Amino acid sequence: MSEALKRYKEIIAECNNLSHAQNTIYWDMETIMPKEGFKGHSDSLTYLSTEVFKKTTSDEFYELLKTLNTKEEFEKLSDIDKYCVKEDLKDIERDRRVPADFFESFVRAQNEAGVAWQDAKKANDFSIFAPHLKTMIDMTKRMVKYQYPDEDPYDALLDQYEEGMTREAYDKVFNELKEGLVPLIKKITACNKKENSKFNDTFSIPAEKETEKLLLNYIGFSFDKGTTGETEHPFTMEFSSKDVRVSNHFREDDVTDPMFSAIHEGGHAIFEQNVSEELDGTTAGSCKYLGLHESQSRFYENILGRNKNFWVPIYEKIQEIEPKLKAVSLDEFYEKINFVKNSFIRTAADEVTYCLHIIVRYEIEKEIFLNNVDVDSLPKLWNEKMQEYLGITPSCPAEGILQDMHWSDGSFGYFPTYLLGTIYDGMYLEKITEELGDIDVILKEGRILEITKWLNEKIHKYGSSRKPKEVIKAVCGKEVSAQPILKYFTEKYTKLYNL
Repeated sequence: MSEALKRYKEIIAECNNLSHAQNTIYWDMETIMPKEGFKGHSDSLTYLSTEVFKKTTSDEFYELLKTLNTKEEFEKLSDIDKYCVKEDLKDIERDRRVPADFFESFVRAQNEAGVAWQDAKKANDFSIFAPHLKTMIDMTKRMVKYQYPDEDPYDALLDQYEEGMTREAYDKVFNELKEGLVPLIKKITACNKKENSKFNDTFSIPAEKETEKLLLNYIGFSFDKGTTGETEHPFTMEFSSKDVRVSNHFREDDVTDPMFSAIHEGGHAIFEQNVSEELDGTTAGSCKYLGLHESQSRFYENILGRNKNFWVPIYEKIQEIEPKLKAVSLDEFYEKINFVKNSFIRTAADEVTYCLHIIVRYEIEKEIFLNNVDVDSLPKLWNEKMQEYLGITPSCPAEGILQDMHWSDGSFGYFPTYLLGTIYDGMYLEKITEELGDIDVILKEGRILEITKWLNEKIHKYGSSRKPKEVIKAVCGKEVSAQPILKYFTEKYTKLYNL
């Protein structure tokens, strides 16, 4: 090992230690921190983030990366090290353009905006969050200008979350999806099917937590390498492949929503738990491509979890945990979890109208970055988009613009990856059916771990070492298309709703 490579790995290890502490504080902050503990946690997070930023943008690190990328040094590297030094050089050339004091201010603003969002949502008052949202929009625009001075700001953000994606690419595939999906949703909702009143009840939160554990175990989440927590907005946090944590939000008035949050976050976690151990601690050690990541969470949540056969082997066990479900047959439960209606909350939406929730957010983000729409007008714009696509208007901010946490930390460009992941899922389903057989049979026989193993081998173990387009090409053998997911939606809901 050359001296340059040795020192490079030492700095990476130092940054990993700082990031581990940073993640621990953030997890604590989101799950169990008392409200008055915010300042101490925020100060520590800001300090640790800034220290990592300093190390990974330092002159020493930059010179090491330039040395390792010379032909003589580069040819001696392993394939993993080649990927890492190329990616790290690209990142440092981007981040060295960001002033250190601005980065520190950005991290502090993220922390403050996150708390303000929680307060605003609980109070159902957008004015609490509005000034923080304005700050995050302004600072995100400045950050992108520093990082990508010659690029379209929103295209740069989209590429950060899913490399290779631009507005043009998203518009193409989203328009393809809308063309078939909008008329299908109109046909479904025209049926005026009534919801099952058996679910209008109060359910036990301890039972929901036990159900979460059952579901996570069932789909392949390892509790030896993971744990759970409770938060306002469910999320997954990766420390390494040996420590991946998921959170959930439990509700007494909704027994199914926490189930699907568990399955969704479990999909994210299974991805991270099954990245090859040799990638731990490297740039490739966690998948940074969020379209790919969301494809896994949404594949488990929807393609598997909303299939009736997923529940056949476990429904009686869930009825034992949730006694009120004993009055609900499996057929009734299946209809409930696939009931289509135009609703306000994205995370609780059915799998077909969910797509329109993402398009609403994508179009608003374009307005923010292309037309500089004023923050105070965003609630009105949100409501107009909801009316345009879903035919409903939120009655309050909590069921409208305040429902998601993503913009509080400046994650503009993230939302489109949810729908891109859904589009990938249709393509995976075709390939799994071709290689493993009828997915209904696999699920009905309780062989879901065969699907998990297939995903482990085809996608998970590579972490970030393969770019999204490389993964789709390798796994599916063709370019990204919305046609497979449209075929899935059309066949499933034509049968379910007798269209």
